Amino acid sequence: MTNEEALNLFRQTGALLEGHFILRSGLHSRQFFQCALALQQMPIVEKFGAALAEKVRSLGAVTVVSPAMGGLVIGQEVARQLGLRFIFVEKEEGKLVLRRGFKIAPGEKCLIVEDVVTKGGRVQETIDIVKANGGAVTGIAMLVDRSDGSLKLDAPTVSLIKLHVEAFPPDNLPPDLAKTPATKPGSK
Repeated sequence: MTNEEALNLFRQTGALLEGHFILRSGLHSRQFFQCALALQQMPIVEKFGAALAEKVRSLGAVTVVSPAMGGLVIGQEVARQLGLRFIFVEKEEGKLVLRRGFKIAPGEKCLIVEDVVTKGGRVQETIDIVKANGGAVTGIAMLVDRSDGSLKLDAPTVSLIKLHVEAFPPDNLPPDLAKTPATKPGSK
């Protein structure tokens, strides 16, 4: 699946929004990927999952780990496509943790799967959790990389969409965004 094919699926499902948005990172943007709108359609989930699975198949992971909420649907589908175990980390008192009896064995090869990454904070938290539990991160896969090349993670990283999306600190908004009310439409 090409970058443009994946982007078209987001557009067709109404999952690429235009306006003034506050991202989970605190930055403001004119575009917002509401992945839940695309991922409510199982045929699209299957297409995205197959495309990501193909890109990471050679990394040798045995477990897929995703941060909740955003990474759950696509992470589980990538795991299904690869025939791997799927677990997730979730927030507890504002911080991601491994719960629900999930365990990571020493040396267990883990693939981290997320929906959208801007600064990589939740992915880094997930990497830290995997390593703190003795696991090894073999790679990171995401539907959308909107980091504009600034993402520096300690494992091979792949995405279906790499897109330059302007993001601004709240105290340095361009005039058009400053005049438009901001919305915070989801977890990203």
